[in-house]
Amino acid sequence: MALKDGVFESRDEIQQVLREVLQLCATEGGRELCWMDTDFTDWPLSDGPLLEALHAWALPHRHLRLLAADYEPLRRQHPRFVQWRQLHDHVIAAKAFDRAEAVERSQPSPIGVVLAPGLLVFKRWTPTRASLSLRNAREEATTQEWFDAIEQRSTDSFAGSTLGL
Repeated sequence: MALKDGVFESRDEIQQVLREVLQLCATEGGRELCWMDTDFTDWPLSDGPLLEALHAWALPHRHLRLLAADYEPLRRQHPRFVQWRQLHDHVIAAKAFDRAEAVERSQPSPIGVVLAPGLLVFKRWTPTRASLSLRNAREEATTQEWFDAIEQRSTDSFAGSTLGL
């Protein structure tokens, strides 16, 4: 499937588009990627080819910004991603947000976002509805502003390693 702007309205179609979006971000994404979800369990983060592409993407000048309400389900569901995260701690900033903080009062808010500036914006509105915008500067700017506002009210979480005493 070649990615195109549009709305997707089935769980299977959304999963396929999300897989392709993440793969495209890893192969063609720029210096920064922004991902947000309540817990990332529905994301294909255990996918071998995706993790290989993310490994190649994770150069020292790159930055992956993660926002989740709870990282524990991700730890249980995607141990391969957790290992990748530990290996690439130098490019990852992970924060936890309060679900109430992520809701925009004046307009509908997505439950999941992939933002790759200059490339795409993927928004999951419900488990069975998502939208994709390719190279849309206005959509990128409003999504970046919304993501940044949530990130500013979030706390550090999902450390690359745990330190024992």
